[in-house]
Amino acid sequence: MKLWGGRFSKSTDAMVDDFNSSIRFDSRMFRQDIKGSMAHVKMLGKCGVIPKEDSDLIYKTLGEIMSDIEKGIVEFEIDAEDIHMNIEKILTERIGDVAKHLHTGRSRNDQVALDIRMYLKDEVKEIREMIKSLIEVLLRLAEDNLKVLMPGYTHLQRAQPITFAHHLMAYVQILLRDMERLADCYKRLDVMPLGSGALAGTTYPLDRAMVAEELGFSAITENSIDGVSDRDFAIELASCLSILMMHLSRFSEEIVLWCTHEFSFIELDDAYSTGSSIMPQKKNPDIAELVRGKSGRVYGNLVALLTMMKALPLAYNKDMQEDKEAIFDSVDTVKMCLPVFTKMIDTMKVKPDKMLSAAKAGFTNATDIADYLVKKGIPFRVSHEIIGKMVAYCIQHNKNIDELTLDELKTFSDKFEQDVYKAISLETCVNERKLPGGPAAESVKASVLKARSKLKTLFETEKMRCF
Repeated sequence: MKLWGGRFSKSTDAMVDDFNSSIRFDSRMFRQDIKGSMAHVKMLGKCGVIPKEDSDLIYKTLGEIMSDIEKGIVEFEIDAEDIHMNIEKILTERIGDVAKHLHTGRSRNDQVALDIRMYLKDEVKEIREMIKSLIEVLLRLAEDNLKVLMPGYTHLQRAQPITFAHHLMAYVQILLRDMERLADCYKRLDVMPLGSGALAGTTYPLDRAMVAEELGFSAITENSIDGVSDRDFAIELASCLSILMMHLSRFSEEIVLWCTHEFSFIELDDAYSTGSSIMPQKKNPDIAELVRGKSGRVYGNLVALLTMMKALPLAYNKDMQEDKEAIFDSVDTVKMCLPVFTKMIDTMKVKPDKMLSAAKAGFTNATDIADYLVKKGIPFRVSHEIIGKMVAYCIQHNKNIDELTLDELKTFSDKFEQDVYKAISLETCVNERKLPGGPAAESVKASVLKARSKLKTLFETEKMRCF
């Protein structure tokens, strides 16, 4: 008989058992479920809700069950529905009626809310560590490429010269924001719902603060209805992970482009590339393409969670069982992508000559020669028009701007002097942009140091507060 079967006169159909069961996917929360039960029963014994000797026996046996599950000698049952009922069933088989004290003052509604919060807290910590590893790789690469010139792009058209280090540091800033978002999301996860009961709390004198402290939560939920019906934290995490995957997808798109013969800015290591079954010359950036593709499923999980919750009345509804597969898949996908993406970046070969060649073409110093005229007293809009005509002339004569003779330059403006060639060299174009956040080597070096400090501070602060 089901643990809740007292009210029923017949067993549920086998098909219903299978349809209703969540053990296939919530079994991964067995540690959190058992730890939650251990904290709960310890509190029950201390508060005198159940006999202390029963509390101690249940606590001890739950620890043994967790050890046995970790050793792989416990099998879960579909007809026990979920991880919570499976654990309680195993406990009852081992110690008999004493086990029936465990669920005193607790509902599966607040139990599952507890478990998923605990599980996702652990996952957020792991994901942030993975992002940290990627940032550290990017910082090292930036330091190694402070003077490697490349074209910066807008509309995927060559725009202005920058350095490869400066481009990489853009992703460092992006990923630092991802870490901050996850840390902020963690605050909402770090609230303990046990004691909410089914929706209206309980008449037992429970010590919720004790359980929260035992389980490492920083606060308890303030409303029992909200405690069991809230899944904002899962939706927020799914959103954070979607944004993170969007960033990895954008980076992946650039990796795919940079690997092409047309760009040839980098070459991926053979260990992080694949070949073709028919074309022997191919070396494909499949890792980057898969990361780019997997962003779609993470987006889909976010939409699934939002759709699942959009019309649910308070408090708990069985629809909410659908939260786990979606958020678990998002977590799994991100944890699959980050390490292999990090290794791909860490092992890729940078091609400075190709980057420099691309930066020299495409008139990336056009803005700088316009600025040169502005500094000679010509209004920017007038200067802009002059250089536009100059670019048209260069295209017609198949020349770069710095290949024009001084006489040719003077046909566009008599303000041009010999010093123009130094002013529009790519090195000058980059290194004169030394404002904070700019591409000059000294600015990027400062940005690297600042990012390292921020990364360290982020983790130290989070560990003190809630990690």
